[in-house]
This record gives sequence, structure tokens and C-alpha cells, in this order.
Amino acid sequence: MNAIFTILTVLIVIAAILLVIVVLLQNGKGEGLASNFTAGNQTFGVRQTADLLEKISWGLVAFILVVSIVSSFTMTTKDGGLDVTRQIENVTNEQQPSFPTAPIQQDAPSTEVPQN
Repeated sequence: MNAIFTILTVLIVIAAILLVIVVLLQNGKGEGLASNFTAGNQTFGVRQTADLLEKISWGLVAFILVVSIVSSFTMTTKDGGLDVTRQIENVTNEQQPSFPTAPIQQDAPSTEVPQN
């Protein structure tokens, strides 16, 4: 597997975990987890904290999107990467298995119960 692809995948996973944490910190319709952090620190205020968390979440979403697109270009066919077009062509060009024209004749199992 390509080393750059692995690094980009790890970055995407870390950004996704951070995004989950930031979304959970944001205020919802009721009291969110962000209310616990804003009560002790009033330098930002509630509105600025919500704006900051929203900007962080949009930034993480943009980061995940860009890195996902970049990582799709790092996959190569030389090192065992994915080449979907070649795989589809191989499947369509392969010969289909031939099936017998007549069904195989076998004796049906007996349904009789042996008598003792």
C-alpha cells in the first residue's frame, strides 16, 4: 500500500474524530456540552464560542473533503492500487462457465423408513 495514501487516511480518521468532538461541544436546541466550558471562561462569551466551534467544524469538513479527494489521486495501479476500469474489463472479457445442457440424473433418495 502506498505510504502517502496511508498517511492521508490516518489524517482523515483523526479529523473525523475531532469533528465528532466539536459537534458534540456545540449548543443544540437545549443545553449542550459547550455550556460547561463557557461558564468558567468568559473571555470569549457564549456567542463567540459558538461561532468558533462552528468555524472549526466547517474547517474540519473542508479538510476531510480536500484530503479525501487528494487521497483518491494517490492510489496507483503499480503497487496493488485499485483500477476499477481494468477490473470491470477483466470480468466482462472472461469466458462464462459452461453449464451442462441436460440436468444431471440422479436417483431420488428413498423416503421409506426401514422396518425392524
